[in-house]
Amino acid sequence: MTMPIMNADADHRGAEAAPYLFADWFDPIEAGLRERVRGFIETMLETELDAVLARPRYGRHPVERDDDIAAVAGHRHGHRTRQLTGTFGAAEIAVPRARLDAGDGKTAEWKSKALHAYQRRTQAADALIASVYLSGTNTRRVRRALAALFGGAIGNDIVSRTWRKVKTDWDARLLADEPIVRLVLDGTVVRVRLDRKATSISLLVIIGVREDGQKVLLAVKNMGGETAEAWRTVLDDLVARGLRRPEFLIVDGGKGLDAAIAALWDGAPVQRCTVHKHRNLLAHAPERLHEGITADYTDMIYAVTPEEIETCRKAFIRKWRLRCRAVADSLEEAGERLFAFTRLPPSQWKSARTTNAIERLHEEFKRRIKTQTVLPSAETAAMLFWALMASGQISMRKIDGWRTLPTKPLDRTIDLAA
Repeated sequence: MTMPIMNADADHRGAEAAPYLFADWFDPIEAGLRERVRGFIETMLETELDAVLARPRYGRHPVERDDDIAAVAGHRHGHRTRQLTGTFGAAEIAVPRARLDAGDGKTAEWKSKALHAYQRRTQAADALIASVYLSGTNTRRVRRALAALFGGAIGNDIVSRTWRKVKTDWDARLLADEPIVRLVLDGTVVRVRLDRKATSISLLVIIGVREDGQKVLLAVKNMGGETAEAWRTVLDDLVARGLRRPEFLIVDGGKGLDAAIAALWDGAPVQRCTVHKHRNLLAHAPERLHEGITADYTDMIYAVTPEEIETCRKAFIRKWRLRCRAVADSLEEAGERLFAFTRLPPSQWKSARTTNAIERLHEEFKRRIKTQTVLPSAETAAMLFWALMASGQISMRKIDGWRTLPTKPLDRTIDLAA
């Protein structure tokens, strides 16, 4: 029995030639509308120029106007062709040109307020493209998903170009009017393509908590690592834009971040994330001891009163100093910062113990980009993390116990004597 010989090249060419699903559908309403879009846009631009010159096309004298706006001296000089893509699809339009009197015998090119210079897509089209991408579609699928609408007039780099300017403005916004009272700082790891290789990088993420308890994203930066210099650069930028001294900070316990905070806000109450410390404790012990460490640690961290926490801590140190000294030493290394949350009202303890606000954002971030195991670049990773927040794809609620935020942290510490 002979097997049929398959021509792979022929099959590939056939797949490319096959139209996408719905590509051969015809809608007379859509077709009629798109045929008239070009004329409508051109008329709108001509009307805008007529208003500036105060005379219609081919007119030699200004027309009488009811308002007090004076006509601008100038003259038309033809049209330029512009390709414009909107939710109506792609259209080639003729944009009117004119030279306006700029004084001192000089003239300047007229610029439309409706169609900006070099604009190739409408804002509605940009918002639609970005929304499709942020909902979980990778860049290679955006073209196919929106092919029927845009006729293949978008490329794989559209999302980056769409969001880059918006994020640049967001990175430079002033923070003097933001009533930030608390900061949550942590680094999160993402995989990106650097020098054609998949590489893990750290994004430095800072979340602020307003006086009303609402969490807001303040910064997400790729600084090449979590060194003291990297964190200090990000924090200095926030301070330069008006960020006030926070009343309470929650950190992951990294030495670089601790050094940056000490140099900038020495004496500010700092809470070390209890989840990160739990992971550290487990890393110092064999797996057979993990269950016992977790039980004792949970009893200590989630005790109801500061006095109970002190009692549980002393018991933890005594027990694990005998069973596994490395675990006891690791807990003692954290010092008072592991229990700084006890200086706050008990209603805030849940939200003040950990950097889980950033951890949850990272989990949602990974879920949204599950179709892309590796992002194109470090810049794309930071931009996408921010864009998911800015577009509302990821939202943050108020912290637990926000009604007691006006209460200042108490000058109280846990007794660290074992």
